[in-house]
Amino acid sequence: MVRGGGAVLRKYGSFIDDLRLYVRGGTGGMGYPRLGGEGGRGGDVWFVAQERTTLKSVKDRYPQKRFVAGAGANSSVRALKGEKGKDCEVHVPLGISVLCEDGKQIGELNTAGEKCLVARGGLGGSLATNFLPCKGQRRIVHLDLKLIADIGLVGFPNAGKSSLLSKVSHAKPQIADYAFTTIKPELGKIMYADYKQISVADLPGLIEGAHANKGMGHKFLKHIERTKQLLLVVDISGFQLSVKTRFRTAFETILLLTKELELYKEELLAKPALLAINKMDLPSSKDNLNELMKQLQNPQVFQYAVSDFLHLLREEVVPESTIKFKDIIPVSTYTGEGIEELKTCIRKSLDEEAEKENKDYRKKKLLLLRTSDKKQMSTA
Repeated sequence: MVRGGGAVLRKYGSFIDDLRLYVRGGTGGMGYPRLGGEGGRGGDVWFVAQERTTLKSVKDRYPQKRFVAGAGANSSVRALKGEKGKDCEVHVPLGISVLCEDGKQIGELNTAGEKCLVARGGLGGSLATNFLPCKGQRRIVHLDLKLIADIGLVGFPNAGKSSLLSKVSHAKPQIADYAFTTIKPELGKIMYADYKQISVADLPGLIEGAHANKGMGHKFLKHIERTKQLLLVVDISGFQLSVKTRFRTAFETILLLTKELELYKEELLAKPALLAINKMDLPSSKDNLNELMKQLQNPQVFQYAVSDFLHLLREEVVPESTIKFKDIIPVSTYTGEGIEELKTCIRKSLDEEAEKENKDYRKKKLLLLRTSDKKQMSTA
């Protein structure tokens, strides 16, 4: 009996997380040799972060994917100093990394209103250039989107991530009874009675080898980087991708997910994490849960389980470090069991981390004030 999954295949075209664009700064204006006039500088091309903008909307609005700033005005008798060319501003989504063709990062845009200069306009003609204008900077850039969310759902296909998202939030992903139904990230918001909102991203199911880009692993894993916390979702009955692959118990699934995160980017394991054990309505789920909790909570049993796991896998597939879950919550997206408790745990975990950040910020500010006071006293 299999449940869980996500959006159907035909919806893939509605989500884009990488876009290639041509940008060119404006050409400078001609100088005026007779009177020593200087042409205006060409306009610049800027990317500006804007809420409710998507890469798909950028692609649809500008199918040519070319952005050219205005040319600088020529110097003339009326205006010896030519006016600067008109800047070209392109609205892009939040969570964008702007990259050159060679992969080098130009800038990041994470908050509304942030700007990134991507192509500078050419200088106007002047004495230094024999009054001839310079062309603007031109290049190909990539817009690489990484979703920004409070919580990122991580799990293998059919763990029930999309079903869970639909239960805890207002998102309505389509659910199906086969693996790989989620092939694009889905965003939802948990709404609380006090009007607090928490954003949740359902990321497409990982497979073993995702860290090496197997099964489009990098395309999926990159979206975890900007989530504040992780919520691993595991099927209590275990997981098997196909008849050709090994069956994995819930415990083995947790180890494999941890290893995939570790190999892709070790810092991901430092993020606060929760564990949702799904499908608790299935037969033998209570016995399986008791066994899993023993393996996770008792250090001796955990080490024994890991060493036992080594016989089944290559040693390099077992994680060097483990995720310490702040909470482990058994749930059933079918019956609704544990859903409210999970929402409470998510809220509590985010509030605790926010309070820690505030305390650290206050400590740093106090330390800076004390250091400043000492310097003033020593110079007095």
